[in-house]
Amino acid sequence: MSNPVRVKICGVTNQQLMQDVGNAGAQYAGLVFFEKSPRCLTLQKARSIAIEAPTGLAKVALAVNPSDSFLDSLVTEVPLDMIQLHGNETPQRVTEIKQKTGLPVMKAVGVAEPEDLKNLDIYAGVADQLMVDAKPAKGAKLPGGNGFTFDWRLLQGRRWTVPWMLAGGLNPENVAQAITMTGAQQVDVSSGVESSPGKKDKQKIIDFVRAAQTHSLAVV
Repeated sequence: MSNPVRVKICGVTNQQLMQDVGNAGAQYAGLVFFEKSPRCLTLQKARSIAIEAPTGLAKVALAVNPSDSFLDSLVTEVPLDMIQLHGNETPQRVTEIKQKTGLPVMKAVGVAEPEDLKNLDIYAGVADQLMVDAKPAKGAKLPGGNGFTFDWRLLQGRRWTVPWMLAGGLNPENVAQAITMTGAQQVDVSSGVESSPGKKDKQKIIDFVRAAQTHSLAVV
């Protein structure tokens, strides 16, 4: 049997929630820096949350096409373990951000059809991790966290040279099926554990982590 699936809870907005995420058994906590998101934080607020993170819980900053000046402020003010890029950053920009921040970078890639899988191969050559997310609909205000899934069958038998994380429309009810269909060893959730946009539900977080981590995969 494989190791338990690793879980990322994205959109942590307060210190108590950071504790709840750690207590639930998640491995990653996401802090959002995208103004249009209901989960967006200021640097000051993010710092106060991040310094309260339980030991061993990785703090991930979600940014969308961040500028150099923002990155400078981010890594100076907020204790972080990883940067998650959720915009249209080029492979060259991913490399620049890794060098500039000195942090590992996870690159989110939207998937809706087989053609989109090519981008995952490209970014696997520069990023430390990949996030395989549902491609947002045209005109969507948010690059992620929309609660949309994609056809998980597209990922069957697919593997990359770096670790990857499944995202997009996951919730406590469907995460086990998603893991079965894709072979994902890491999963990400945001809106799927909320009672309303930006408001996380502690019990849903517990249920999601339990559903993901107790669903072991047989070694193929």
